[in-house]
Amino acid sequence: MPRRFTLAEARRLLPKVDPLVREAIDVKAEYQEAERGVQSLHTQVMLMGGMVVDRGRALQARAGRERAAQKLKDAIGRIQEIGCEVKDLDTGLIDFRTLFHGREVYLCWKLGEPDIAFWHGLEDGFRGRQPIDQDFLDNHHGDRPQ
Repeated sequence: MPRRFTLAEARRLLPKVDPLVREAIDVKAEYQEAERGVQSLHTQVMLMGGMVVDRGRALQARAGRERAAQKLKDAIGRIQEIGCEVKDLDTGLIDFRTLFHGREVYLCWKLGEPDIAFWHGLEDGFRGRQPIDQDFLDNHHGDRPQ
């Protein structure tokens, strides 16, 4: 079962989460570059009708892609170990589960935002974000006893 946070708990984690998200975004870019290298080599082979492949170059490209994939998996894993959920690395979108009026919802934070100021239902997504108001503050809780 995923961990649930209070708003205060999630806010205290932002200084730790922010650099981890930035790292994951950088590693994702590294992976995408490695993937482009593998795809470029594949395209060259297809266009040349099965040209003789530089086996060393192909193995090096694939190994680079696999290293980058593992680094990306590890970076996302470090974020998830904290208990929050990575929703979109292109925008740095992270969610923290909480309970609001007895219903599971997300506290929603995006890289570059100075604070957690929104929440949304599990199925609503980013477009369903609502500002945190007094009702939310008074009626949400995490897993730890109040």
